[in-house]
Amino acid sequence: MDKLLITGGNRLNGDIAISGAKNAALPILCAGLLTAGDVALQNVPALQDVATMLKLLKQMGLRVIEENGVVTLNGANVDKLEAPYDLVKTMRASILVLGPLLARFGEAKVSLPGGCAIGSRPVDQHIKGLQAMGAEITIEAGYIHAKAKRLRGARIVTDMITVTGTENLLMAATLADGETVLENAAREPEVTDLANLLVAMGAKITGIGTDRLVIQGVESLHGASHTVIADRIETATFLCAVTATGGDITVRNTRSDILDVALDKLREAGVIITTGPDWIRAQMSGRPKAVSFRTTEYPGFPTDMQAQFMALDCIANGTARVTETIFENRFMHVQEMNRLGAHIEIDGHTAIVNGVEKLVGAPVMATDLRASASLVIAALAAQGETLIDRIYHLDRGYDRMEVKLSTVGAQIQRVK
Repeated sequence: MDKLLITGGNRLNGDIAISGAKNAALPILCAGLLTAGDVALQNVPALQDVATMLKLLKQMGLRVIEENGVVTLNGANVDKLEAPYDLVKTMRASILVLGPLLARFGEAKVSLPGGCAIGSRPVDQHIKGLQAMGAEITIEAGYIHAKAKRLRGARIVTDMITVTGTENLLMAATLADGETVLENAAREPEVTDLANLLVAMGAKITGIGTDRLVIQGVESLHGASHTVIADRIETATFLCAVTATGGDITVRNTRSDILDVALDKLREAGVIITTGPDWIRAQMSGRPKAVSFRTTEYPGFPTDMQAQFMALDCIANGTARVTETIFENRFMHVQEMNRLGAHIEIDGHTAIVNGVEKLVGAPVMATDLRASASLVIAALAAQGETLIDRIYHLDRGYDRMEVKLSTVGAQIQRVK
């Protein structure tokens, strides 16, 4: 099992290219099931989750051609309307095949999902929404069985904001009979990216980027080309790294307009941020100031950045309060950071981080995707060597992170 060996204390200087967003690529790949035409995708990141999703889609009969950085999907011969447990258990996003399969083929069998151990992400919102559109759904032996001759438009109000729920119902609604209104829809940029692809495929959607999506169902969708949005979480992760170590880096192929809250918090921590149309420069000297925050749905502070900002707060000047409102089990990195010498106490959904002057390298273990990134940041700022185990979590959502960090001066290598 791969590990990362990191020697801390180096400032980071140079340029880093950002990859396509994992959380946009996964639903967008599933959208290939909605049409018999070719869907050509650029900027698809080379991640374990993407490979798992492509394996799942290929098993269903979707044709996948990868050449010259373009992934082309063709759903003309999809014949296996099932997502088996062995693939779904490693990645919860597999649930995203449910809506497209049901809408286009009238049937789907999908295993109840797995993924990171950071909390229950209820699929009941997906099920409730599809039932409102006329689907017959039963759950037996760990599988969701769904059937519908043709889905009907409906007004759906989810009890909570759910990103994958919005995406699943949005894809299903594109081929439903009549008008579907999704109230309390997620507004994440990745949802918007999916909606833009669906429109390019012939879907009729209004309210894109708002919490009320209105979809007029059409008979069929056609092929299209699309470039996956830049990964805002990867972008912010590298900006956190330079904030912790000091230095001057420019992240490229990215967007600053979907990162407002994170950039504001970095400025509060003492970083000088300048932005251009597709780049963000971060200059940092001295010790960061502690920043408190509360995670919430977009456009609020992203839960996927909580651990990385906590890593900054560990070595910051002052005390920070970090409140997690999205996932109930998302402080598993705390005990690992404390092994490096951090001073963090947990009180329910809030972590109180008392900044220390220095962290010291030690063996630690990654517990989930974003926690693993936060340990990399802490290790880069620590004195001495840190060995991070179980970095398969990291590979699920970061495209060769150690290679990108090495190019800007980090001492980091993958070891067996």
